[in-house]
Amino acid sequence: MNDQAPRPTVVVVGGGYGGISAAKALDEHATVTLVEPKDAFVHNIAALRSVVQTDFLPRMFLPYDRLLVHGEVLRDRAVRVDGHTVELASGASLAPDYIVLATGSSYPFPAKSDRMAASEAIARYRAAHDELKRADKVMLLGAGAVGLEFAGEIAAAWPEKDIVMVDLAPDILPGPYDPRLRIEVNRQLDELGVRRILGSPLVQLPPVPAGEFATFTVTTAEGTAIDADIWFRCYGIAPQTDYVAGDLLAARTAAGYLDVTPELRVAGFENVYALGDISPIDVNKAGVAGREAAVVAKNIQAQIQGSTELAAYTPSKPVIILPLGPSGGTGQLPDGEIASPERISRIKGEHMMVDRYVELLNLSA
Repeated sequence: MNDQAPRPTVVVVGGGYGGISAAKALDEHATVTLVEPKDAFVHNIAALRSVVQTDFLPRMFLPYDRLLVHGEVLRDRAVRVDGHTVELASGASLAPDYIVLATGSSYPFPAKSDRMAASEAIARYRAAHDELKRADKVMLLGAGAVGLEFAGEIAAAWPEKDIVMVDLAPDILPGPYDPRLRIEVNRQLDELGVRRILGSPLVQLPPVPAGEFATFTVTTAEGTAIDADIWFRCYGIAPQTDYVAGDLLAARTAAGYLDVTPELRVAGFENVYALGDISPIDVNKAGVAGREAAVVAKNIQAQIQGSTELAAYTPSKPVIILPLGPSGGTGQLPDGEIASPERISRIKGEHMMVDRYVELLNLSA
């Protein structure tokens, strides 16, 4: 590329795990604008730990201001993206050479926060901590990875609390995992005293808001009564693609995902990519979003250099790293091994991967 030629422009929509990775990787090769309505990067991996251990909160919200050397982070929200232009809530309109959609998913609090200001989000987490601390009996609705991790965090912080997990599925942890993984998770849950009521839905949701201290009784369809002082919703992921419009709508599925090619281009578009939780090509995980971002950045660099040889993304094998508190948990590793609590603690449980994202955001200096 001629040094005198104008740098190509890239707009990355969404400043989550995939968005920051793609923006940083492209910063040297293009004029990058990262569009994100939140005033700080939210390290959701540490969210459940932050509810029980509030000293994690300052490490969960990390500033964007050192992420890009050449580009800029625009605190704004994309309200309409048609594959050619990105229209923002402020009224501005961007027409970049390349668009990377990385808007992620929504999920009920506390696994994710919907507050745009870090100060408001931190206040909400502190309030949830105070409410949870008061409760003797805790009900978690959902026995997938989030519910399990939250149960482990609560049990580790407050061993005396009575914790019950409720799910309409007949077993914990849906997904294509080795049966040995569930056996090990169940073994540790038994050690922690976490009860499971599975295979029958609640007749109705609790009469009090999630995350607020108030004693209640609910009943499953099979007639099991459950008493608790507080409850949390641990299910309900939804891709965030409500801004998709115009020609781009053809790629949006009924469930809200964006169909992509193996190169992670949005179906029907040469210069529009989608990654992370809005792409159905792989599972919704921070690590997956990072790997997808690397492929997207490599492919945009190739296109900038005039190449038509683009890399394909290879979906990951079933992998999960599931802490149950700082020193517990298990997981299924890429080689199929079922990991020990000690190994899970080293990989994630002890530190919740904070340093990795401090470094990615150029904050470690």
